[in-house]
Amino acid sequence: MDLKLLFISALLGIVCCSSAQQEGNECIKANALSCGECIQVGAKCGWCTDTEFLKQGEPTSARCDELESLRKRGCDAARIENPHGSQKILKNKAVTNRKKGAEKLRPEDITQIQPQKLSLNLRSGEPQNIKLKFKRAEDYPIDLYYLMDLSYSMKDDLENVKNLGTSLMKEMSKITSDFRIGFGSFVEKTVMPYISTTPAKLLNPCTVDQNCTSPFSYKNVLKLTSNGQQFNILVGNQQISGNLDSPEGGFDAIMQVAVCGEHIGWRNVTRLLVFSTDAGFHFAGDGKLGGIVLPNDGKCHLENNMYSMSHYYDYPSIAHLVQKLSENNIQTIFAVTEEFQPVYKELKNLIPKSAVGTLSANSSNVINLIVDAYNSLSSEVILENSKLPEGVTITYQSHCKNGVVNEGESGRKCSNISIGDEVSFNINITAQGCPKQDKPESIKIKPLGFTEEVEILLSFICECECHKHGIENSDMCHNGNGTFECGACRCNKGRVGRQCECRKDEVSTEDLDKNCRKDNGTDICSNNGECVCGTCECKKRDNPEERYSGKFCECDNFNCDRSNNKLCGGHGRCECRVCICDANYTGSACDCSLDASTCLASNKQICNGRGICECGTCRCTDPKFQGPTCEICPTCPGVCTEHKSVENMHTSVYTTCDLLNYIQLQFSNSCISDKYCPPNKPYINRKLIYSAFRCCIDLNLKK
Repeated sequence: MDLKLLFISALLGIVCCSSAQQEGNECIKANALSCGECIQVGAKCGWCTDTEFLKQGEPTSARCDELESLRKRGCDAARIENPHGSQKILKNKAVTNRKKGAEKLRPEDITQIQPQKLSLNLRSGEPQNIKLKFKRAEDYPIDLYYLMDLSYSMKDDLENVKNLGTSLMKEMSKITSDFRIGFGSFVEKTVMPYISTTPAKLLNPCTVDQNCTSPFSYKNVLKLTSNGQQFNILVGNQQISGNLDSPEGGFDAIMQVAVCGEHIGWRNVTRLLVFSTDAGFHFAGDGKLGGIVLPNDGKCHLENNMYSMSHYYDYPSIAHLVQKLSENNIQTIFAVTEEFQPVYKELKNLIPKSAVGTLSANSSNVINLIVDAYNSLSSEVILENSKLPEGVTITYQSHCKNGVVNEGESGRKCSNISIGDEVSFNINITAQGCPKQDKPESIKIKPLGFTEEVEILLSFICECECHKHGIENSDMCHNGNGTFECGACRCNKGRVGRQCECRKDEVSTEDLDKNCRKDNGTDICSNNGECVCGTCECKKRDNPEERYSGKFCECDNFNCDRSNNKLCGGHGRCECRVCICDANYTGSACDCSLDASTCLASNKQICNGRGICECGTCRCTDPKFQGPTCEICPTCPGVCTEHKSVENMHTSVYTTCDLLNYIQLQFSNSCISDKYCPPNKPYINRKLIYSAFRCCIDLNLKK
């Protein structure tokens, strides 16, 4: 690797490591002064209640730390406050297993989502997972309201819709045995410039030879009914009207259909709104053309089944419509002519659980369009939730048919669901901190287009269990200036200090600062802390493992001697810049092992009795000897006799000391370097072999 690139990679690694340490040290950074504040920082933060836990110079906030760090610092697990969230199912009615043709059930007796009600107790940063089950019920009731544009261009369409009631009832009976249908119509706001307000045109907005009804904004013609014949009769009596501009006032009509539930007759079942037109639409802001500036109020204004406030309120916005359609569980089918398909497809993308179908020129295909759109809408389930309380987040994961798993925004939905299919959702709900108003909250989750919903009651863990046992005005808190709880003082208002010994206005004075200097020549708190009430509170380090301590913050646990680039050689701990070594280690950097096993010679003596074992290595006291265990003495007389010994040489040396045989045996059966010596071969030092060779040569010369 290029040297420059290697350097950059190493530098990036250091920066990333440092950044990770800082990001992961949220418990210390929070400077929590009580157990309750600490546990609200995050799920990995705990509070040590041991009264003897803090070292001199450590502030009360040092009790709040990551759980593992608290244990390493000596806080017993039983003294660490670390509460966990919980959940409880309050209503868990099983989803309905009902088949078509079975006993008819009331809509309120049919269950498609389970469970229906839960309670969650949330700890900050700790997600609670709930599992919801959804199953499309057989033979589920349907309410369908047909909202039709009755401007003059829809004249041919009206003729075909007049017989829609009985035909649609017959077709929908294949889907459900409980079907109701209603009818409404719309034209436009009854003010200029949308319609002509001349007396003659108000009576008949069409040409003289055409008999049209007076213009109107929205009319509820037929409340939802199971009588298809009644639908045909009432729709057959309807007449076309007229207006001046091309866009129509359909949004006014949709709003009234959505919010006037009693007038329309909506039940708590599948609600379908079929919106039929061959034109575009006016929306919020267009009312200014007619001098109408008041925003639509989203309320019902039907008088004698006629929208009475079209001249007073502006058209609703798309967002307002989306809200009201969702609140009232209405799924919309836009049946529009091919010319306006692109416009309404864009609108569909903004309105969840809506569909667009192409209406033929005379609406002859309207039944097939409705059936296809219904099948498309009902085959998809999309979960939505109500507004979340401050600091609460929610994530979804869907488990759909054929093992398909979706996450993120796609985790809210499952597609291609047939009647009788069952899917499930894993939902994680997480709180960050506690709400400003310490009171229970609730959220609701429901499948779009359905009336059923899941209610989730939320409560929050904002205090530790030990908080309940706090002693107010405790003598342990400087003359009762605080509450002693969870091993520390929680100071009364206006008091500070570990024991609440100071008023806030006397935190730093010249007299008190003197108590924070070791002597006149040193900095306040050794420049490693802050003087609070005459007592040093040491600074915190970005690395949670590193700490200042001591009366004057003169100590730390990271400036001790190192060995092999490890603090205290990895065999001890640093206290006040001095290594406290583990058992069997000594030295300023704990790099000296007291284990003497490495000094044992083959005769089981320490250094062959010729030396001292220091830091696991022999120091030979007799200068004539050398080697790992002081076993070598090249100049000793009688060394030849020693090398003739079979036990010491690990091989045979003939009495004639045949030099060639000796060399051959030595190099075939032994090693001359223990670094590369296999376990099954003895090690013989080079100097030992050389001495033996000299002996053999001397013996042969004498012969």
